Amino acid sequence: MSNTGTPEDTTAAHTAHRIDLLHRTGSVMVGLGLWVFAVLGFVQRLDFFSTQGQPVLGLSSNGLLSTISVMFGAILVGAGIRGGRLSSSVQVVVGALFLLSGIVNVLVLNSGLNLLAFRMPNVIFSLVVGGILLTVGSWGRFTGRLRADSPYARERVGTFEDPQLSPELSGIDLDGGAAEAAAARELAEAERAVAEHRARPEVAAAVRALAGLRRPEDRIHAWQQRHAPS
Repeated sequence: MSNTGTPEDTTAAHTAHRIDLLHRTGSVMVGLGLWVFAVLGFVQRLDFFSTQGQPVLGLSSNGLLSTISVMFGAILVGAGIRGGRLSSSVQVVVGALFLLSGIVNVLVLNSGLNLLAFRMPNVIFSLVVGGILLTVGSWGRFTGRLRADSPYARERVGTFEDPQLSPELSGIDLDGGAAEAAAARELAEAERAVAEHRARPEVAAAVRALAGLRRPEDRIHAWQQRHAPS
């Protein structure tokens, strides 16, 4: 039987699976939690627009909040089942909405505008869950410098396609010049050599000097300038 993939392909697939599983799990777990909160509220037959609310799992709730919880729970569970980029994006958007809800509702506590019957525990819950959703949804996609085998590492607009570029640097925003493509290939080989502990000291030092640059395009341009004739 022939080998169906290189070790690099296997590693990338494994990383993509772990990131996708994290996004799916986070989305479904929070969605199910919202469903439980909503169902318990419906069981108590809460007044729909009460600004006082009734206790549900240590939080205050009314019929409107229970209905909204069902809706957002369905969105998160559906996104988790679908997985992929959708799951990540939905968590980031919903997480931002939870944070916004916590900030807005803390301003209307004990007033007639408190349509969701929030109390301080609700505000804290909204901020915490919003932070969790943002963190989980962004993990492996927006946070820090993306790993080369991340499924989101190659998402760039204006992709420069060069079949000779290594997998670590394909799919990035280059101008398309031959010199820049050569610098990209050289940098990819240098970084690979450093990762495999076989780089010459001067090469390792040059790669470490680029540690402060996060965007691949910036690293390539800096590498190209370091090796340009003075």
